[in-house]
Amino acid sequence: MDLSRPGAGHDGGHEAAGASGRTVPTGPAGAWGTMGPMPSHESTTVPLPAHRTGKGPGPLPPHETAGASLPPHESTDRLDAPATATAPALLLRPWEPADAAPLAELYRDEALRRFLSHSLTDEADAARWIEQQRQGREAGGRFAFAVVESAAPHAAGRLVGHAVVKGVAPGSPAAEVGYWTAAHARGRGVAPRALEALTGWAFAAFAAQGLTRLELVHQADNTASCRVAHKCAYELTGTLPAAPPAHPLDGHVHTRTPITGAGPRSA
Repeated sequence: MDLSRPGAGHDGGHEAAGASGRTVPTGPAGAWGTMGPMPSHESTTVPLPAHRTGKGPGPLPPHETAGASLPPHESTDRLDAPATATAPALLLRPWEPADAAPLAELYRDEALRRFLSHSLTDEADAARWIEQQRQGREAGGRFAFAVVESAAPHAAGRLVGHAVVKGVAPGSPAAEVGYWTAAHARGRGVAPRALEALTGWAFAAFAAQGLTRLELVHQADNTASCRVAHKCAYELTGTLPAAPPAHPLDGHVHTRTPITGAGPRSA
C-alpha cells in the first residue's frame, strides 16, 4: 500500500497495492492482491486469496519467493526520483538491517497501521520484515525499496516511505505495486514520485519476462491513494469485495500499462 496522507494505499495486502501474478477468469486484480485481465471500461469483484487474510510479518506467499531473475543490465538496486520546488529528491534503495529501528518507529503511526494487513510492534519485528524483503529480492519475486530523502544523488537520507513491486514471475503479464509514506513526510509528493520511479523501473527491468501490466490496490475509503494512482496514470479498473477482518471495506483496483503513463500528472 501507500500512505501519501492518512488513508493512502499500502503494502502487504494494502500497500497501496499488493502483488500476485495469478490470472482470474474474468476480472481485474483477483482479490485484494491477485491479478487478472481487466479492460479499463469494466468493473468487477473477486474473492479474497488465502494469503491475504493474516496479520503480522509471516512468511512471504509462494508467488513472491520464486520469481524471475533480474536481467544483469537492470540489476540496479538504487532508483532516483526528482526533487520538487519544496521537497528534496528521493532515493529508492533496498531495505537494510540498520533500518529496523526507524521502521519500527514509523509503524507507531495509527493512520499507517489502519491500512496495512500486517503489523510491526517492535524493532525485532521490523528486523524480521526487512530480512523477508531481502529474501524476496534474492528469490526474484518481490523487490522492496526503502524510500529516503536525498539532498544529492545516491546520498543517504531520512527514511520517508516504502515502495515495492511484487508477484513478478517469468511469463506472467502482471505484477503488483505497493507503497506507503511516513507520517512526517506526507504532503511532499513522496508517494507519486516514488511510485513513478518504481513503475518505470519495473516495466524496463521485466519486459523480457513478459510484464505488461502493473496493478495497485487500496481500500475504497483511501482517497489519498486514489489521488496518487491518478497522478501516476494508474486507471481505476475494478473493485474487490470486503473480506473482514483483514479488509473491512471494498478495495479499488488501479491498472497501468507501459503505454498508459508519461510521468506524474499535475492533478
